[in-house]
Amino acid sequence: MNDVEKSDITVSKEQLIGLINDVLQEARRLGADQASAAATVDAGLTVTSRFGEVETVEYQKDRGMGVTVYMGKKKGTASTSDLDPDQVRSTVAKACSIAGYTQEDTCAGLAEAELMPKQVRDLDLNHPWSLTPEDAMEITQACEQVALGFDERIKNSEGATAGRHQALRVYGNSHGFIDGYHSTSHSLSCSVLAQQNGAMERDYWYTSSRNPQHLESAEQVGKRAAERTVRRLGAQKLSTRKVPILFPPELAKGLMAHCIGALSGGSQYREASFLLGAAGQQIFPEFVNFKEKPHLLQAIGSAPFDNEGVETCDRVLIDQGIIQGYVLSSYSGRKLNLPTTGNAGGVRNMEISGGEKDFDELLKEMDTGFYVSELIGHGVNMVTGDYSRGAAGFWVQGGEIQHAVSEVTVAGNLKDIYQDLVAVGNDLDTRGSLRCGSVLVSEMTVAGE
Repeated sequence: MNDVEKSDITVSKEQLIGLINDVLQEARRLGADQASAAATVDAGLTVTSRFGEVETVEYQKDRGMGVTVYMGKKKGTASTSDLDPDQVRSTVAKACSIAGYTQEDTCAGLAEAELMPKQVRDLDLNHPWSLTPEDAMEITQACEQVALGFDERIKNSEGATAGRHQALRVYGNSHGFIDGYHSTSHSLSCSVLAQQNGAMERDYWYTSSRNPQHLESAEQVGKRAAERTVRRLGAQKLSTRKVPILFPPELAKGLMAHCIGALSGGSQYREASFLLGAAGQQIFPEFVNFKEKPHLLQAIGSAPFDNEGVETCDRVLIDQGIIQGYVLSSYSGRKLNLPTTGNAGGVRNMEISGGEKDFDELLKEMDTGFYVSELIGHGVNMVTGDYSRGAAGFWVQGGEIQHAVSEVTVAGNLKDIYQDLVAVGNDLDTRGSLRCGSVLVSEMTVAGE
């Protein structure tokens, strides 16, 4: 273990395993039929610079433990940020006390014991960054300087921020499974403002990775932030029309996330989904596939087991446009009389594929339409699928950007939007648990003047 790990995470994995083991024994002593517990220790550094001066230097250290007990089919949960043995025992007692007051739930309980991993995979998630505050100051100042010097119309800055983060998480349950792993995540971002003819526009860019060697350089981030900001100047309004829409990867992920949310077990058993009971239905064109890959080395969304200790595995959620199943924890699975899919806590590296073209090629394919660069608000009805969000972006003709556009709304119904997909790009955005390229939709309503 190097010096950075020693200084940032001062608790060992073995110590947390011992803590969790003590918690489970205490729960059993107090009469719990089943119990699970998770302990997490986080540490990090974040530095922000603005106009060449350091604005904030923030060290972060957090720790916490949560325990869930089952008294028959009654469930109790409690948590604490104090890992002192007396406080931990008190927290277990509180969880047991709470269970005494809750209603019985026939679906309550741990995931099945046979679903726990026999051996936890090493997914190469831990890459500490020896970033000192002085290093971070230098990086953020260089990043912002590139952005501010890119164009004389860039007049203001919200600053550049660099951060490193480490975590250690250990989970265990009364089936006898206890294990955990270290992980890291690092990032660099920059946001600037440009002014022209009295109008101001803002945009940003960021890079993130578990491995600091895979981050974009300060120069790349600063330049990209400046380019994105300057191109938004001179924005015009559009009249209301129906046109093709192109979503870049960072926005396409959100569009596709609504599908995953609608297929989540909670949405299904609560009957609050526009894709209610949709397994086996074709909701996308045949070229669209959703494949979950939780074991990709160093990937942001990777994990060897889910939040219930269930071993994660590769799976196909949508194959050739057809829904193959749902996104389930053990509880939501029981509510639907289905097995868990190892998705307690969400999906992990859900990759959406469907084409060989990059963003520029999709822009050409669209020919004339609206390229969305920003979405505003949360106008999505997950029960009906109605979608309406404020937007800014660019009007495209002949496959070329003509001018910036602001103060419009893009609208449609998610079922129609998914059916009307023309292409999914190969330009995957891998900065998160959902990995998606650009998405071209044949027609949506752009509401303007």
